[in-house]
Amino acid sequence: ARSRTVGELLAPTSPFDKKCGRENWTVAFAPDGSYLAWSQGHRIVKLVPWAQCLSNFLLHGTKNGANPVGTRLPRQNSESGQKNKPCEHVIDCGDIVWSLAFGSSVPEKRSRCVNIEWHRFKFGQDQLLLATGLNNGRIKIWDVYTGKLLLNLMDHTEVVRDLTFAPDGSLILVSASRDKTLRVWDLKDDGNMMKVLRGHQNWVYGCAFSPDSSILCSVGASKAVFLWDMDKYSMLRKLEGHHNDVVACEFSPDGALLATASYDTRVYVWDPHIGVILMEFGHLFPAPTPIFAGGANDRWVRAVSFSHDGLHVASLADDKMVRFWRIDEEYPVQVAPLNNGLCCTFSTDGSVLAAGQDGSVHFWATPRQVASLQHLCRMAIRRVMPTSHVRNLPIPSKVVEFLCYQM
Repeated sequence: ARSRTVGELLAPTSPFDKKCGRENWTVAFAPDGSYLAWSQGHRIVKLVPWAQCLSNFLLHGTKNGANPVGTRLPRQNSESGQKNKPCEHVIDCGDIVWSLAFGSSVPEKRSRCVNIEWHRFKFGQDQLLLATGLNNGRIKIWDVYTGKLLLNLMDHTEVVRDLTFAPDGSLILVSASRDKTLRVWDLKDDGNMMKVLRGHQNWVYGCAFSPDSSILCSVGASKAVFLWDMDKYSMLRKLEGHHNDVVACEFSPDGALLATASYDTRVYVWDPHIGVILMEFGHLFPAPTPIFAGGANDRWVRAVSFSHDGLHVASLADDKMVRFWRIDEEYPVQVAPLNNGLCCTFSTDGSVLAAGQDGSVHFWATPRQVASLQHLCRMAIRRVMPTSHVRNLPIPSKVVEFLCYQM
């Protein structure tokens, strides 16, 4: 089935842009669904209220310029506590933008720093931050509501390829870089770098937190998929199965599954607790043998994203297609065309998939169905129980298999 187009945000172009290309390597939704951010290519990041985007799509059809006339909203001052409507911002980051991540604070989550009273910044609960990873190795932290630069984190020596905030509101930020390291930053401690995670022998392409913030997955060149214990900052295990560079990863909403995308033309769905592949989504048939693991260049998988219903996965490949998969079916349930796509992510409510391409963003309606009561119960159990604990439950083996997603 063909997925229905919701809309698109087109960046303004110039002759210079058309000559050198404007790759959009990253697109992100705020945790509360209030904002959408994407890199327009080069140094520019665009921040727009997501509700405004949807209403413009409904009013004016699917196409929408990046700077729609008459839709700019009043500025919001987060320091004064005024609850005005959110407004859009255009941010010049000073260098090519490779990665974005939204972060929000929960006051109960204290910094791990001892001298908490000496901090320059006190991030409130009503504050929303945007981290941008740049070509020169810097990470800049912005106030989303005002568009002001708050912090400039400098320690990486190469491109910051990916960023992810811990979902628990602690404002712990992890960055993945081509300098072969992951770095852990505490923004509640004025952006202090807490730890360097070493283990990758080549470029690190991506990283993702588990929903409970206890585990970090990092992926990179040379088939690397690593899992890290974020309490001890130590490596838990390596997941082996891919045959080429692994470029993207994301956990399911209950943390029981992990999806990884690779240039070997496959998306794997793993049980991260025991390191077993549960499902394989192939983008080239027949699948390439390990000795030709790269497959045809037009089948490389560039991005993967887990839906918030825990049932669907979206993948984006060089064959000019976006695919929506069910975790229990072998073939895509919906597809959509997209040239030169490089990144994708589901909206906060899971109803829309956003994909970045040449400085613009395209949106599709996602497969929607009412989840079964069994699946909702499974997700509730798996949020608090790893695979090893599920296997020890005094319940029938068929129920154990279902709870362990052994499709």
